[in-house]
Amino acid sequence: MKKKGDKGLPPISTASLPDVIFMILFFFMVSTTMRDQELLVRYTLPQATEVAKLEKKSLVSYIHIGPPSMSMQSKFGTTPKIQLNDSYRTTQDILEFVASERDKLSEQDKAAMTVCLKADVNTLMGVVTDVKQELRRATAYKISYAAQKAMGY
Repeated sequence: MKKKGDKGLPPISTASLPDVIFMILFFFMVSTTMRDQELLVRYTLPQATEVAKLEKKSLVSYIHIGPPSMSMQSKFGTTPKIQLNDSYRTTQDILEFVASERDKLSEQDKAAMTVCLKADVNTLMGVVTDVKQELRRATAYKISYAAQKAMGY
């Protein structure tokens, strides 16, 4: 009653492997968000001691202010630029930007629209003041400033 040969380990079935791969792929496709816009400016956010998170990020429109990214510096220089959506703009374009962002919102959300300024810590205050003046002309009175929380408080 001796068994012939050493059978060893049976081969592993890979029949369900494509199903597992598909489930993992589907999970990451559903749970990942795509970046809305490509950053054309570099910025280091200033530090603040009193920082609050925004409630509804869908009602926030972002204005980025800072020096152009490394790939764009050869074309645009190193002076701070204003980025609205995916392109460099001037302060005169802010009125049109706010109007187009308001048109995307529903009627009850238009009053709660917030404009968030993400400005580099080394940006001159004159540029930020010009942007704020144009936001006043566009009747965008809810403004928030992006900052990172200072350590030690």
